[in-house]
Amino acid sequence: MRADRLVATLLLMQARGRVTAAELAAELEISVATARRDLEALSSAGVPVYPQPGRGGGWQLVGGARTDLSGLSAREARALFLLAGPAAAAAPEVKSALRKLMGALPGTFRADAEAAADAVVVDPAGWGERPKERPPEVELLRDAVIARKKVRLTYTGRERLVDPWGLADKDDVWYLIAGTPQGRRTFRVDRIAAAVVTGEPADRPSDLELAKVWDEVVEEMEKRRSLLTADVVLAHRHFGVLRDRFGRHCELAAELPGDRVRARVAAAAPVMIAQELAGWGALVEVEGPESVKAELARLGAELVARYAR
Repeated sequence: MRADRLVATLLLMQARGRVTAAELAAELEISVATARRDLEALSSAGVPVYPQPGRGGGWQLVGGARTDLSGLSAREARALFLLAGPAAAAAPEVKSALRKLMGALPGTFRADAEAAADAVVVDPAGWGERPKERPPEVELLRDAVIARKKVRLTYTGRERLVDPWGLADKDDVWYLIAGTPQGRRTFRVDRIAAAVVTGEPADRPSDLELAKVWDEVVEEMEKRRSLLTADVVLAHRHFGVLRDRFGRHCELAAELPGDRVRARVAAAAPVMIAQELAGWGALVEVEGPESVKAELARLGAELVARYAR
């Protein structure tokens, strides 16, 4: 049972006074059975909700009881402001929301919350890089996801009608995860030539968990990017640098005499491995495969031809 769904249930009951399991199911896009279990779980956990049988009945909070942000613990409030604080500089809406949240906190929590909001600065640009600009389509697509509306995309020269499921921000590169007649597809947002939100309701699996779906997308993509492996021998002290270059596609295969190690690196093609290793010169020795050695020899010959005196 997800905590965000339980909070949404409580907020809905506060807004309407009384809800039925069917109304709750329709609002939260879950089954009636799941809605009923959630309501019963809230009651069992000590939340003052109770069922009222008969016509016009439903579930309601006892005596109009309410829950508010003062129910947060000090650690929860600090964690919330640590997470949202860095985003406030870039989004006025977040800054306004944090200000309202701050006013709803107990006075004893506010000093820590204010300190947490200003404790972290996020600089997404690497050294020597320009900050990446968010594609303008992100907000349009986000609104379509929230409104559950189909989107007509122009992507790689083709027009497609898709069901937007959610967005993923991976190292400042945005992706749209969507349902299509061919199944789930992922679209890189900065390659979308045009996007139009339609009035048609989108189909979204009721049990979809976006984080889990994105994990599957990442796993599939990483498999495509690591179709070829190569064994590389280098000094142990340099292994950390090599791992930084190849990321999750680098692993320690063996410890060798003379404070050396064998590392296994991976990429989609021999030339991609060779391009990463070429700048290492004699600091690395590629044991195999031959295809990577051949690409290194080719790159070396091109450099010698151009720069040798």
